[in-house]
Order: sequence, then structure tokens, then C-alpha cells
Amino acid sequence: MASATRRDLFKTAAGAACLLGSSRAWAGANDRIRVGLIGVGARGDNFVDVVPDVAGMELAALCDPDENRLAEGAAKVAAATGKRPKTHADLRRVLDDSSIDAVVIANCNHWHALSAIWACQAGKHPYVEKPISHNIVEGQKVVRAVRKAGLVSSGGTQRRSHPNFREAIRLLHDGVIGDLYMASWVFPNPRESIGFKKPEAPPAWLNWNLWRGPAPEQPYHQNLVHYNWHWFWDFGNGEMGNNGSHLVDICNWGLRKDPALPTRIHAIGGRWGYQDQAQTPNTVTATWEHADGTIVEGKLVNLYTNEQRTWRFYGTKGHMEIGINGLFHVYMGRNSKPEPDLKAPIPPTESFRPIDKLQLENWAAAMRAKDPKSLNAEIEDIASSNAFCHLANISYRLRREVRFDPKTMRFDGDEQADALLQREYRGEFRVPDKV
Repeated sequence: MASATRRDLFKTAAGAACLLGSSRAWAGANDRIRVGLIGVGARGDNFVDVVPDVAGMELAALCDPDENRLAEGAAKVAAATGKRPKTHADLRRVLDDSSIDAVVIANCNHWHALSAIWACQAGKHPYVEKPISHNIVEGQKVVRAVRKAGLVSSGGTQRRSHPNFREAIRLLHDGVIGDLYMASWVFPNPRESIGFKKPEAPPAWLNWNLWRGPAPEQPYHQNLVHYNWHWFWDFGNGEMGNNGSHLVDICNWGLRKDPALPTRIHAIGGRWGYQDQAQTPNTVTATWEHADGTIVEGKLVNLYTNEQRTWRFYGTKGHMEIGINGLFHVYMGRNSKPEPDLKAPIPPTESFRPIDKLQLENWAAAMRAKDPKSLNAEIEDIASSNAFCHLANISYRLRREVRFDPKTMRFDGDEQADALLQREYRGEFRVPDKV
């Protein structure tokens, strides 16, 4: 068993090294995928760099309601490729373009679902950054829209394409630590106070109406644009939806629960250490229990700690620990030393760009093959992981445990909780009732 595992590791390591170093080996001139990038902010700027480096992909259009970001992104693409992409403030102009085959959706959370649904209705394959929706009902609608249109849609939890994580999950699925009954994660990430900003007129470089999109009518203030929108319920999903999406996703993948949802959820926490304008907690502990008793637990800490970002899986024969770069150790029984033959196949990398590239390459290959099942991060699985985060936020906001029925996608006799499964929309930016 040990020698077989070692041989598999060498094979995986060789393949990983090849993938990370690959460029344009597998795309012909006639199968070019023209991509529109919706959102040129923090994640979007990363895709400005990565998409043109994916074999057979052309970054043909950029969209952002911030004209400064739009101009900077277009200049970067032109400098890297020699070709300037089209630019639009309104994503609908990208979707109207018949030459666009697919879109990468990297705008704010409150826009993700509507962007993806409109993309499907326009026949564009959507890659949707996490969380793929602002709430659970929207996530269901995104999956439904993808299925109805027969498109290939991937979600932005890129660790599913990371060779180290893939090897760790393969071992778990092969039963290396026996039957799995629990997974846990810790996410420590320092966040400072965002202070208080007063309402003011939107800056001239921002189309405030398009930036708000589906969100409720309200005045502009500088704690929304950019990034700190994450900490306001109308636009973001707090740290749970922001980074918790990644952490939960690895647990679901490892436990083979895709796309199952939990039945009991309890989240507690608060916003500690400072008083500011933000609404979402900076500290959360959450537990999710499946109908079969399998448990996921998670902890977010935005204040002071020397803990490391970690996943742990517990089985009937041992446990596995995985670090931020997918470096993992397997401990059998009560052994305090890890198994020497069970190691991650590649050295760690601090940059997400090689992994984003792998994820996009996987999406491109699946589009060409018209095979959603070949995706590493298929949209329904990512919708499930994101739903865990939405459920935890609902429990936190209600300050109590909630009971959820995955068959009906409603809470058990709980109108307060049901009311938080979706939201109201603004004017022309309504997420359709039916997709």
C-alpha cells in the first residue's frame, strides 16, 4: 500500500509540475474562447493577468462601473497582448456581444447571481467567483439557469484545481483515514476597523446606479467603494461568505457531501475589538450537521491570534491536517508523527495565479468538450458550499440554531429564517422569479 501510494504521488507530482509550467500546448487557432471579464477589482485584476495566459483564451471585453479601473485594466491587457479589449460600464453590453463566448464574473457579491443568470440567458458560459450568490435562493436559480441553457459553469473556489489539495482529497476518498465523520477549519485573518464614513455624492468616475445594481436604494459612502462592501449585508456576506466559502468548500469536497446540505446549523460570534460602521461579525464559530450526523465546524478570527489557516479531517483510522498551500500530513491512530509516504506533490506557492490558471484551463477544456462533469469546481457543488455560509449567516443574524430541510430548501416551521433565504430587488435589476 505504501509503495503504491508513493508511485501515485510521483505520478501526481509530475503531472502537477507539467500543469503549473504549461502554456499554450493544447489549443488550436480555431478553438479560441473569447472571454468577457465582469468586474475589474481585486479578483478581477488578477483575471486581467491570468486569462490572457490561458491557452486559447482571449480577454476580449472588460466591464466595470468604475471608469478608472476599467481604463487601467484595458491598458494592462493591451500591454500584455497587443490588443485592447472592448470596455463597458454596463455588463449587459458585454452580454449583447455575439462574439463573446464566456464570461468571468468577478464583481461584488450582490451582483454575482444576476450576472450569471443574465449570462446564461445570453448563451455565455459563466465562471462565477465565490460566493456565486448573495443568498441561497439565488444560488439555486444560478444552477437552474446553467442547466436550462446547457452551459458549462465553474465556480471560483480555485483550490479544487490545486494539485496538493487534489492529492489530499484523493487520499481521503480512497479511505486513507477510514470512514470520515467530521471536518473542521480555522481562518485567522487580521482586519482593522473601517471607521465611519458619511453619505456623500458619488464620485464622477463611478456609475453609482450600476454599482448598486440589485441592492436596495441607499446613499453612497466611501466604506462601500471599494472592498469594504463585504461587511454590509446589502452587498456582502461578511467574512463567512468572503473567505469562509473557500474553507467550507474543501470540507464538503473531502467529506464527499457535494451537493448535500446540512440540517442543523448554529453560528455565534460578534464584532469585537472596535466599533465601526460595518454590520457583519469579525469573529464567528459555526457548526453544520448533516442528517447522517456528519459534522463540519469552522472558526473565523479577524482579531489577534497566531493560529494558522488549517483544515482537519477526522476518520475512524486517523486524521489529516491540511495547511494553506495544500501541504498535508496524515496521522494514523494515535501516532504523533505523520506517515512519511503521504505527502503533498508540489512545493507551496504564495500566489494564486498559477492555481487560477489551472482552474480556468479546466473550465476551458470542459467548455470545448461540452462536458460539465469534467469540471473541478462545477457550479452546483460550489452553490452547495456557498449555501453553508448563507445558512451560518442566517443563524448568526437570528442569534440561534436553525433547522433546515434540504428537500424543500426551507427551514422547519421558521418564518424568520425563511425570510432571509432571499431578498428584495431594485427596479430593472431584479433577479427573475423563474429562470
